[in-house]
Amino acid sequence: MPSWIKLYVQYVDAANRVVGRGVMWLVIVMMGVLLYASIARGAFGTSHIWIIETSQMILAAYYLLGGGYSLQLDSHVRMDLLYSRWSPRTQARVDTVTSLLVIFYLIILLIGGLSSTQYAIEYNQKNYSSWSPVLWPIKVVMCTGIVLMLLQMIAVFFRDLAKARGEPLAEALPAGKRLAGEGLE
Repeated sequence: MPSWIKLYVQYVDAANRVVGRGVMWLVIVMMGVLLYASIARGAFGTSHIWIIETSQMILAAYYLLGGGYSLQLDSHVRMDLLYSRWSPRTQARVDTVTSLLVIFYLIILLIGGLSSTQYAIEYNQKNYSSWSPVLWPIKVVMCTGIVLMLLQMIAVFFRDLAKARGEPLAEALPAGKRLAGEGLE
């Protein structure tokens, strides 16, 4: 594989690893919001209209921004009726075709997401609820997550293609490793 593909895969893996590990903390933030709601309701008898929607938006950011990292770790769901019986090279060939289908899906999803985000920004779209928050911030996060998944899926495609050709690329860099050309000593 050309060196630019190897470099692309390394940098996309690194970016999704940083974002994915950072986004893991959003679960703690969401738990804090929900704990606050429980304490406010139980101890003070008050409820806040923003709690549920805020926790939903945090959860959406969590799984959308973590999608690329999930792809990188190969921790997504795979139907394994025949797959485990195939040779690694056949698996890579099938994964290459599947990757192209997922890339096509993510491109269509991104086009729709960008259109929806543009609408939300232009018209200051708000959610139909009593709190009625503006929706453009979560839609920007949604598009960012889709872009990260798309970039990671292209990296997965290159990795599978290389494996199918019998010249596997190096696996994702472990935490703390430097990328090619960084910090030469």
